[in-house]
Parts: sequence; structure tokens; C-alpha cells
Amino acid sequence: MQFTAAHARPIPGAVATAGVDERATFIRKTYGHLAGAIGLFVLLEALLLNSPLGFHWVAWATGGPFNWLLVLGAFMVAGFLAEKWARSDTSRTMQYVGLGVYVAVEALIMAPLLYIAAYYVADPYIIQKAGLITGVIFAGLTGTVLLTKKDFSFLRGALGIGAMVAFGVIVASLLFGFNLGTIFSAAMILLAGGYVLYYTSQVLAHYRPTQYVAASLALFAAIALLFFYVLRLLIALSRD
Repeated sequence: MQFTAAHARPIPGAVATAGVDERATFIRKTYGHLAGAIGLFVLLEALLLNSPLGFHWVAWATGGPFNWLLVLGAFMVAGFLAEKWARSDTSRTMQYVGLGVYVAVEALIMAPLLYIAAYYVADPYIIQKAGLITGVIFAGLTGTVLLTKKDFSFLRGALGIGAMVAFGVIVASLLFGFNLGTIFSAAMILLAGGYVLYYTSQVLAHYRPTQYVAASLALFAAIALLFFYVLRLLIALSRD
């Protein structure tokens, strides 16, 4: 594979510098683990939404702005640890622990929105619609990276700034009680799409052949963010 200035430049030891068979194996394992993570997420959400434990969790998490701030703080810490474990070079077990922890935390933080969609929205298929839209967007953006092989690393700075601004707006909305409208959800969908482009190009050029668990975690994080705000936008539009 040849790389020009406009294409992803692999670091030494990255999967992009490996042979064709090794690259194909890495991509197959990465997306296979991604599918497994999504399947685990769906299973956990089904259990949460259909159990008393899930009801109590949603009631507590949405019981006040400071409760949700604690949830967001725990999510950030868990996400950092999970990614660290998933990138472990010494233990395959810790890699899977990291992925599993991140999926479980995502299921918890997503449960309140899914609970609203399942029980307080007239459209009985709104969750399925959000999943379908998310899948189409993800497939389109992934195809763009795979076909063009362009390096989207230049998005890193903008994505980081966007994430910090978004987090600040979310915290401000919780503290001061203003509603985050459809424009915010649309902007977050664009941000999530940027993360899909960024992480997909990173997977192709900056992950080693043994890091397919960490690669699947990164892609799952982008998909989860995308799904959350697609669903949030659909819920808001259904109420207009």
C-alpha cells in the first residue's frame, strides 16, 4: 500500500505496514469485536429497561443535576481506565476487561434516554430508527475512509475543542437549567461523525496488529456518541 501526503501515514509497527493477510485479519477482528461490543450493549440495555434495577438507576440518575454530573464524571474516569486497559500490551485479559467495562458504562449512561424513548415517546420504533440512521451514517463515513485512505488526523484538535465546548455546555445546562435543543443535538451528530472519520483513519494507520480490541473500543465510543444524539434528535422532533 502506497501512502502520499494526502493519505494516512502509518507509524512504524502499525497494521498498515504489515502484509495483506495481517491487515485483513486485523480489520476482521476489529470489526468483529465491534459487532460483539454492540451486541453486548444491546443485551445490557434490554436487561436494564426491563428490570426494577434499571428503573431505580434511571430514577436516581435523572433525580437532579448533581446526580447526572456524578454520572458524567464517573463516565469520564471509567472511559479513561477502559481505554488504558484495552491498549494493554501485556495482558489480553485486561484488553477485554477494558472493552467490557466501557460497554457497560455506556449502557448505564445511555439508559435514561432509552427509557424515555421506550416508554414516553409515541413512536414505538424510534429506537430502531435511531439505530438504522446511526448504522447508515457510520457505514458511509467508514466507507469514505476505507476507499480514499485519507488521513483524518488533522481533525484531532478540532474534535478535542468541540468535545470540551460540548461538555461545558452540558454542565452549564445542568447547573442553570436551560434546555439543549435540536441544534445542539445536530451539532453533536456532526462531532460524532468527525470522531468516526478520525478513529477509522487511526485504526488503519496507527494501531498495531495486536491492538484490535482497543481499535474496536475507539470505534464503539464514536458509534455510541452518534447513536445517543441521533436518538435525542428524533425524540425532540417527535415532540414538535
